[in-house]
Amino acid sequence: MNKTLSSILSIITTLLIPIALVLLGIRILLTPIFPEIEYRTPNFPPDSYGFTQAERIHWAKNAIEYLNNDSGPEFLGKLQFENGLPLYKESEVSHMLDVKILIQVALKVWGAALGILIIFGIWAKYGKWEQGYRQGLMRGGWLTLLLTALLAVLASINFWEFFAQFHHLFFEGDTWIFLYSDTLIRLFPMRLWQDAFLMEGIIVVGGGLALGLGLKPRAK
Repeated sequence: MNKTLSSILSIITTLLIPIALVLLGIRILLTPIFPEIEYRTPNFPPDSYGFTQAERIHWAKNAIEYLNNDSGPEFLGKLQFENGLPLYKESEVSHMLDVKILIQVALKVWGAALGILIIFGIWAKYGKWEQGYRQGLMRGGWLTLLLTALLAVLASINFWEFFAQFHHLFFEGDTWIFLYSDTLIRLFPMRLWQDAFLMEGIIVVGGGLALGLGLKPRAK
């Protein structure tokens, strides 16, 4: 293969790795396993407005299911407490719709990134640029670790500010801010988000280390 083309494909591989690893972490967190574990972690704050642990797990799984399925906002809008009142306010349902759209776009990007990496891997094997592909994967692992370290520093300085800026990046105005008595906050308090970012970091760092340390280029 032409050396210039091989270098370009290797660079593209490097840039795709952080995308693939970050979105892999998000995909793992968007499974029923996360709330099952999270709500049972030691010292997880109870809901002062009355949700039991079992109810929190049930409704959180329900919310995650909504983010993964093809249903419209009525999926959440029709849910009710035992007294017949709606589980979510209209503003909460609207925000969850925004989150669903963002998540589904992100998962499509993840699928595309994985698809390209797989195609590149096959192409590298039969197109005789496997060395460049492995170098791209390895550099992608190290790039992922560098970006994760920078984000970890920002989050550790002021997690609330980091959390707020993250939401401002993807959502308009204050549509993501709710009362402590609202269902979304009762189900997903700040402790859960801190743990989610930590779990995301562990997944991403693990993947970055595996690629950075485990894929040394083969000797010619």
